[in-house]
Amino acid sequence: MSKQARAIFGDFQTPIELAREVVDLVLVGDASFTAVVEPTCGVGSFLLAIGQRLGTAASCFGFELNPRHVAACQDAIRNAGVAAQIQHQDFYEMDWRSFFAQLPARVLVIGNLPWVTNAALGALGGDNLPAKSNFQGHNGFAAKTGKANFDISEWMLIRLLESLRGRPATLAMLCKTATARKVLRHAWHNDFGVDCSSLHLIDAARHFGVSVDACLLLTHTGVPNGDQRATIYQDLSFAQPLQTMGMASGELVSDVTAYLELQDLDGVEYRRWRSGVKHDAARIMELEPVAGGYRNGLGETWSLEPDFVYPLLKSSDLANGRLAPRRYVLLTQSRVSDDTGAIKTLAPATWDYLHVHGAAFDARGSSIYANRARFAVFGVGPYTFSPWKVAVSALYQELRFQAIGSLDERPVVVDDTCYFFPCESRDEAEFFAHLLNSEVAQRFLRSLIFFDSKRAITIDTLRRIDLLKLAARLGQRVQAAAYLVDAPFEEGAQQLLLFEGHM
Repeated sequence: MSKQARAIFGDFQTPIELAREVVDLVLVGDASFTAVVEPTCGVGSFLLAIGQRLGTAASCFGFELNPRHVAACQDAIRNAGVAAQIQHQDFYEMDWRSFFAQLPARVLVIGNLPWVTNAALGALGGDNLPAKSNFQGHNGFAAKTGKANFDISEWMLIRLLESLRGRPATLAMLCKTATARKVLRHAWHNDFGVDCSSLHLIDAARHFGVSVDACLLLTHTGVPNGDQRATIYQDLSFAQPLQTMGMASGELVSDVTAYLELQDLDGVEYRRWRSGVKHDAARIMELEPVAGGYRNGLGETWSLEPDFVYPLLKSSDLANGRLAPRRYVLLTQSRVSDDTGAIKTLAPATWDYLHVHGAAFDARGSSIYANRARFAVFGVGPYTFSPWKVAVSALYQELRFQAIGSLDERPVVVDDTCYFFPCESRDEAEFFAHLLNSEVAQRFLRSLIFFDSKRAITIDTLRRIDLLKLAARLGQRVQAAAYLVDAPFEEGAQQLLLFEGHM
C-alpha cells in the first residue's frame, strides 16, 4: 500500500506483539467471551491474538474494507489454525445493531480503527467517509472554525457504542487519547450505559511510527447509570494509575479528585475571555520594524503609516515571558463590520501595500472571511485596543498569565493562539494576572485541562474560572470586586456582582 493510500485509509496495522498485550489485559478482567468481533480487522493481528488465547471457546468475526487485507487475514488465521469468519465489508454500510443482536451474550469488540480525520481524508481525496451528520452537536460557528473536524475512529466508536446500548459487552480499542476522551464524553452525556472505563497509554511512536498520544480505550456496555469516570493508566496494565478523568458539573474534567476539591471556583465569567487577532496572512500582516519602515515575511521593506500598525505578541512570547514586542501586526479593522475601503483615504501607503499583496488575502481558505471586506481580519473589537490586558498562550503547558500594556502609546495585541481579557490599568491587569498565577488557580485549571490536546487551553475552560470566588479564596475579594464593578466591559457580570453586594 502506498504512503498516500495508507493515509487515506488511516491504515496503521497493529503489530502482533501489541495485539497480544492488549488481549492479555482484556482477559485479566474477563475470559468468558462467547463472541469476538473486530470491526476493521486489517491483516488480522487481534483475531490471531484472541484466537490463540481463547481457542474455540468464542466465535470470532472480522470485517475489512480492503480486499488485499481480507486475503492476507484469511491466510494468516488459516496458517495459525485459528477459527474466524472474515468478511469483505464497509464499516459504514454495516447494520451493527442487528449484527450484535444475533450474537450470544458476552461479546468482546476489539481492534484498531482508522487514525485519520475527516478533514485530512477529504484533503487527500478519499471518499471512505461516514454520511454527514452533526453527531457532535456543534453550532454553525464551531463548525466553521474547526470544531467539527473529527477522527473517523471517533464516529466509528460512537456508532459501535450506540449499537451496543443496553447489551452487556466489552469494547477494547486502540485510538488517539483525545479520541477516547471525546467518545467517553459523548457516551456519558448521552446515557449510553458504559461503566468501568479506563485508558491505557501506549507508545505510538514505537508501535506505529507516528508521534501522537494514543491509548487503549477499555469500557463495558449495558450498565444503566454506569460510573462516569475513567482511570488513566501509564501502560497496558492496571498497576500504575495516573489520574481519573470524568464528568463533573456536566462537563468533562481531566482530574475529578482535584476538581471536586476546588469546584467552588467554577462560576461566573466576570470578564469575558477573547481570542486574539486572526488574519491567516502572516507573511503580509506580520511585520518587523527596520530602518525605513517595516519588513514583511517576504523580505520586503515598506514605509507604512502608523495608523493601522500595532505591536504584537504571540504564544511563544507569552509562554516564555518575552513581553517586549519584536514584531507588529497590520490591523485593517477596529470591528469586524468595518469597511476596509476607508484605509484608502486614511492611509494611502497602507492601502497600496494591501492591494499589491491582494492575492494573499484572496487565497485565504477559511469560510469566516466569506462575504466580508477583502482585507478583513477576525477577532477584533474595542477589547482588542484596551490599554492593558491579561493574556495567556493557548499552545503551551505552561499556564503563565501575563499583564501586557502598550508600546509607544499603541496597545499591544495578541494573535489567535492566545486568549485575553481587557483591563483599564496596569494595577488591574497585574492584580488579576497574580490571581490567575496563584497555586490554587493553577490547580483548578489543571483539573480541567487535557494537556495532550492540540490546543490544550481553550476559551471555554478559561471562562469557567470565577475571578471573584478566586479572589475571595485568596483573601482579596474587596479589591477584586472594586475592579470588576468599575470596569465597563461586561455589563451582565457587573449586574450580578452588584446584586450579590446587596444580599
